Amino acid sequence: MASLLNLGSRAMFANYAALQTIGHNIANASTAGYSRQQVELATSGGQFSGAGFFGQGVDVRTVARSHDAFLQRQASLSRAEAARDTARLEQLQRLENVFPGGEAGLGYAAGQLFNAFVDVANRPQDAAAREVVLSRAEELANRFQAADQQIDSLQAGVLDDVRTSIGTVNNLAARVAQLNQQIAAARGTGQPPNDLLDQRDQLVREISEHVKITTIEADDGSLGLFIGGGQRLVLGGSALSLKAVPDAFDPQRVRIALAEQGGDRLLPADTLSGGRIGGLLDFQDEDLTQARALLGQLASAIAAAVNQQQSFGLDLRVPPGAGAPIFTTGAPSALPASTNARNGAGQFIGTVSLAVADAAQLQATDYELSPDASTPGNYLVTRRTDGLTRSVANGATLDGFTVTVGAPAPAAGDRFLLQPASQAAGGLRRVLDRAAGIAAASPVTATTAVANTGTASVASLNVVSNALDPALTANVAFTSNAGAYSWELRDAANTLVSSGTGTWTPGAPIALNGFELRLAGVPQTGDTLRVAPTPYPEGNNGNALSLLALRDLDVVGRVGTTPGATTASAYAQAMADIGVRVQSAKASQGISSAVATNAETARSGETGVNLDEEAARLLQFQQGYQAAAKILQSAQTVFDTLLSLAR
Repeated sequence: MASLLNLGSRAMFANYAALQTIGHNIANASTAGYSRQQVELATSGGQFSGAGFFGQGVDVRTVARSHDAFLQRQASLSRAEAARDTARLEQLQRLENVFPGGEAGLGYAAGQLFNAFVDVANRPQDAAAREVVLSRAEELANRFQAADQQIDSLQAGVLDDVRTSIGTVNNLAARVAQLNQQIAAARGTGQPPNDLLDQRDQLVREISEHVKITTIEADDGSLGLFIGGGQRLVLGGSALSLKAVPDAFDPQRVRIALAEQGGDRLLPADTLSGGRIGGLLDFQDEDLTQARALLGQLASAIAAAVNQQQSFGLDLRVPPGAGAPIFTTGAPSALPASTNARNGAGQFIGTVSLAVADAAQLQATDYELSPDASTPGNYLVTRRTDGLTRSVANGATLDGFTVTVGAPAPAAGDRFLLQPASQAAGGLRRVLDRAAGIAAASPVTATTAVANTGTASVASLNVVSNALDPALTANVAFTSNAGAYSWELRDAANTLVSSGTGTWTPGAPIALNGFELRLAGVPQTGDTLRVAPTPYPEGNNGNALSLLALRDLDVVGRVGTTPGATTASAYAQAMADIGVRVQSAKASQGISSAVATNAETARSGETGVNLDEEAARLLQFQQGYQAAAKILQSAQTVFDTLLSLAR
């Protein structure tokens, strides 16, 4: 009788435990991170009798949760990748607004500036036409400044977002450490604390949205979290904190460090390859830096080309003088790393300075300089966009800028960030305030002799060097129909200064005294031409035409003898570069998000609650509970019958 009652009560308890677990599953079907739980039952050992072994019912062994470590790890890693790509895409879409097309773009503003010289060339003395040039120059400078300020705002936004993510990670990591302690204590009972394990797994997935982590489970059930190539974030019941620290070169840029007892441990950016923080750092270090360099390259090239051509001409002063600069730009900079050697006063010992040698050759990139250990006295300069490294001596010129190393020389291990163009756009200003200061006139004028028999005429005369001496007169006489000519330079007193011979070929200029003269048609033997000081500069438009011609010249990004690009095409290339980055980021984000969704679907499909399945199991164990109750009822009836027989 006791065995039958024991069988019934055990059966009722087992079915009741199953019903209770099913109810818990149903209640938490929509709880984030919850894993389906299930009662594990085991047959109680049989009791021997002469007639054989009689079963003693069922035991509740444990309540287990559905969990797959592989799917959990894949879901976390894929979530980290998707979060990184999403964060970078969001920032790139904002960056795209810095390079608008159409009339709002920098290319249009630059074109308007050059086009304004058309009216100056047509009416060199017209003050209104000159004022339009100054207005267009001001508008162009304002647009460059606005674009640079937008980039500054994006950088500030990155800093704020990184700090927010760091605060979230630190809070979540501290909660994981607390759960580790609770789980380790609960494991001492011999039973798994399922709900605590679910909470911890959910926290791990949430941390993965901000930073890529790896996990290792200890024997006591605690979970270690590691970031940045193996640096511990959580170990057992203790958690370290992440910190946002200034970049070694630029305090406006952010780096990530672990706050340890011995000090902050800097985490290399390339080890933080996932999560929202990884995406923000990728955007900061690659996309935003490149965009700033593109703006600076364009601003430097336009300003230098306009200022140089302006310096070749004559303005409307009395007497006329060489044109003063129209623009000024932000100066190139060489930023020392915060780890560089310092003297007793805390000042950096080694110094480096930059000067722009040829703005047309500046590239859209930053550089890093450090002493060359293999060649004392030389320095390694690494171009950040492609990693090209060159060993150069002090005073060397490369990519359009000159590097000057101060004394004493930088110590071994010192580093400098070279920015020949990146600061140019933010500092672009129009500095010419007088309309009369526009140098529309050319200091020299070319004429052909009336008695010439050939068809040669003056196609263009351009001053190409400040070495021009406008007081000299150049006389050119062709000595053969093959293009041979002789030339001489004479001063105002008609005294011979220098002379020589040359050969003219169609399309090639005659270069003398800092000017280039191009001919249309063909000269004949005995033909002469003369390049003399302009007699009436106030009515001359030679330099205005040269300023207008800058619109169609390759003045941006020239490399050695390789042509660069016009301002319009250079801006179009900058827009295309950002557009390609956006499209690439969209593709990456779409792929990684799909992978993350599939991984989470696989995980939840394995561990999530299916209400239809739970409803069917509810009926199953409800019937089991009722059947167990029947066993107890039958045992009670048998017991009552035995008692009645005993009377």
